[in-house]
Amino acid sequence: MQLKTNNLKSIIKACTVVLLLSVFAVQTTVAQEIIEEVVDDSKKKMDSTQTSARKKVDGVAAVVGDFVVLDSDIDKEYIQLQARGVSIANITRCQLFGKLLEDKLYAHHAIQDSITVNELEIRSNIEQQISAFLEQKGGSMQELLEFYNKDSEESLRDEMFEINKNAKLAGDMQRKIIEEVEVTPEEVREYYNSIPKDSLPVFGTELKVAQIVVIPEITEEAKQAAIDKLKGFKADVIENGASFTTKAVFYSDDTAARSKGGMYTLNRKRPQMVKEFRDVAFSLQEGEISEPFETDFGYHIILLEKIRGQEYDIRHILIRPEITDEAIKAAKDEITKVRERIVAGDLEFGEAAREFSDEEETKYEGGQLINPYTQDSSMELTKMDPELYGQIQDLKDDEISLVLQDQDRINPIKFKILTVTDRIDEHTADFARDYLKIKNLALQEKQFREIEKWQEEKIYDTYVKISDDYKGCEFKSNWLKTEKE
Repeated sequence: MQLKTNNLKSIIKACTVVLLLSVFAVQTTVAQEIIEEVVDDSKKKMDSTQTSARKKVDGVAAVVGDFVVLDSDIDKEYIQLQARGVSIANITRCQLFGKLLEDKLYAHHAIQDSITVNELEIRSNIEQQISAFLEQKGGSMQELLEFYNKDSEESLRDEMFEINKNAKLAGDMQRKIIEEVEVTPEEVREYYNSIPKDSLPVFGTELKVAQIVVIPEITEEAKQAAIDKLKGFKADVIENGASFTTKAVFYSDDTAARSKGGMYTLNRKRPQMVKEFRDVAFSLQEGEISEPFETDFGYHIILLEKIRGQEYDIRHILIRPEITDEAIKAAKDEITKVRERIVAGDLEFGEAAREFSDEEETKYEGGQLINPYTQDSSMELTKMDPELYGQIQDLKDDEISLVLQDQDRINPIKFKILTVTDRIDEHTADFARDYLKIKNLALQEKQFREIEKWQEEKIYDTYVKISDDYKGCEFKSNWLKTEKE
């Protein structure tokens, strides 16, 4: 059972990981001719012209639908695993080959199901990947070209485009398979009862943590200065022909999108970004720039570049109002006084959170933090965010931390105090106490079965041809289409 859970995690993870593999898409009829030529090669007598032609397609390992898997694809996957620091000592060629077959099956049926990808978004992601590689490895573009055995930046980007495109198709197909899978309370109970008592999972030490957060106030003057700056950007683009993209790169406070020129793709059917942002974006016409507007992140202007059905390609510039030194000092002084009153016994921590905390998500629950993975308040020590763990690791129960300076996606500076409200030692899973964790395991098990069922059906519905060189592999799925028992 544990093996299935681990496999599922790998499957779900594969939905977002960019696979750096070479992918060659061809028409099914052509692909069939290629593989048959390779498989039957030993049985045929060929003249010199035929021999030359055969060498060009030598190394075809399989065909799955409209996709070909080459021997070189497996070689490149080994290289990519090593580049990411993954040990390949215990990873067989057959295992990687089986994973490539799955990826191609997902991508093929994504196309059959009319799943589309945003080419502009993919190309922007490629630029980020190249920049990240050069930054992390400290190398040059020439070294990158040598790593991928390419003779030009254009050929490298073309190959990376196919890699990213098919990875996105495969990921979207996987998500579609499991998107409507849910578990009922009765299914959770049945799952728990099906586990032998001596095989129940063991959950590590868990803590419940609460915090009080005070955020420096932003003056009206700072807000107006941000608005005026954005109005100036808009005027410069409209009146002087300045580049919106260039201004986003140089001036936007949205670091995630800055390298892409502030680009995002929004979909009317899939909520992304905060509501205020979406409302403005969807109200624009192509080529129109919005007036400055406010969200929790600061002030924005949006340029709508293109509408493609339900998808909107937009660029935006974010300006966060400046925070004065006086506001920072006032926030720190306030939380320091709150801590002193709690330590002195004049206030309970939960009461103080409800009264003084500026964090809306936690203040009404007495400052109690929620585990983002399980949606309850218990956080397993070994899986806790490393930064949070470092802040509370030495705290005894009900002890109050010193005042800590922190930041998040919305607030560039904030102050907080923390306390551990409960501690649960390592224990064997208990249905009542650990219901949400058990529910998550039951859901993963059901999703895994759904994916297994989908794969079994689609392998039989899809043209699949495996080269003789790989028919000796032990596959988890029935790629050789042997008769069902």
